[in-house]
Amino acid sequence: MQIIPRNEHNISRSQISDAALKVLYRLRKAGYEGYLVGGGVRDLLLQGNPKDFDVATDATPEDVRRLFRNCRLIGRRFRLAHVHFGDEIIEVATFRGQHQGDQGDAGQIVNGMIVRDNVYGTLEEDAWRRDFTVNSLYYNIADFSLVDHVGGMEDIQARRLRMIGDPEVRYNEDPVRMLRAVRFAAKLGFSIEQHTEEPMVRLAHLLVDVPPARLFEEVLKLFLSGYAQRTFELLDKYHLFAQLFPQAQDGVDHQQRFRNFIGAALANCDQRIAEGKSVTPAFVFAVLLWYPVQHLREHFMERGETESQAMSEAANAVLGGQSQRVSIPRRFHVMIKEIWHLQDRLGKRAPKRSARLLSHPRFRAGYDFLLLRAQVGEVEAELAQWWTEFAQAGDAHQEKMVRNFRHHGAGAGAAAGADAPVKKRRRRRSNARRSAGPINQNED
Repeated sequence: MQIIPRNEHNISRSQISDAALKVLYRLRKAGYEGYLVGGGVRDLLLQGNPKDFDVATDATPEDVRRLFRNCRLIGRRFRLAHVHFGDEIIEVATFRGQHQGDQGDAGQIVNGMIVRDNVYGTLEEDAWRRDFTVNSLYYNIADFSLVDHVGGMEDIQARRLRMIGDPEVRYNEDPVRMLRAVRFAAKLGFSIEQHTEEPMVRLAHLLVDVPPARLFEEVLKLFLSGYAQRTFELLDKYHLFAQLFPQAQDGVDHQQRFRNFIGAALANCDQRIAEGKSVTPAFVFAVLLWYPVQHLREHFMERGETESQAMSEAANAVLGGQSQRVSIPRRFHVMIKEIWHLQDRLGKRAPKRSARLLSHPRFRAGYDFLLLRAQVGEVEAELAQWWTEFAQAGDAHQEKMVRNFRHHGAGAGAAAGADAPVKKRRRRRSNARRSAGPINQNED
């Protein structure tokens, strides 16, 4: 164990939220140990701004609840106390102990995977039970020192991600740790230590046993934290992407344009997050599943179905299959389908409908999606430029643009999905409206 005194590290109480300090001081006043731990300590050492603060203590969850009226106990697999201060939540966890196989219902391991982990222990035991050394540094509110049982400070200085204990055993205990390794490496710009990364390709298949709902939460952390582009590269490197998105893997492996599309889209998402803008999970899933839905739609169209019918069937099949691996909540299904359906509608630039599309609730997402497709050469750049100008134009100029397209642009626009020949396309779209379901019922 190494004790790092206040004058040898850069963490100051002024950088810690008032809520976290209140929890730490109240625990200490009540006679309990209280330490700031995890990502908050790590990020403060790296001059970052933690989004949240976690506390470790020898107090049980029930003890914490007695100390704080604003406390709620959550979790079954990991029993935790959440102390609420307005919008801020301080997560308080009791020191974890080592599983001995005789704790009954408190701690359970099935086929090497931890399914229940409420075995309590000491600070040292808790340090060795954590995943990575850089997440196992404890800030002691009693004297403002850092407690390091596992060499975390040395790894932070070396910008290295290292698993505590035997990586193969730890990944078997919880396969999600492989996703966490990728996420932290991408976020922090750290290398993954050799023994930590070696088993990942070999054990990637263990993710199949993780509940799809839990994987959805992990996917959001992976792709909506501002480091999605690098995250995708690492997921692919360690064969983890294939476990999360098996339908998309063929496109990643064999379609360079699809790989470029994912890279461009995720870079765009990272930029938006860096600028403080929002990114909906629906957009990310629409990007990652674009290749399989296109591939399946072509199959349905070869059977004689219309574009809209084929897209509806393909979308339902792909989303249904994906949810077997990563559970996508139903509220996002409609948004994803609308983004996909809009690609055909934006490609046609139908005279009476172009202006109406601007008021579509998903127009902006569909338009951004179209821009990315144009960026990688999947559709003509002229189509994206036309919609950019059209969206910014006044009514009179919009009418002129549509007239010019009808009279002069049909030949040039056909390759981009223009409405030619007009009669045939209109008839097919009419049939699609009667069968495509709620997405297109209000198209006109």
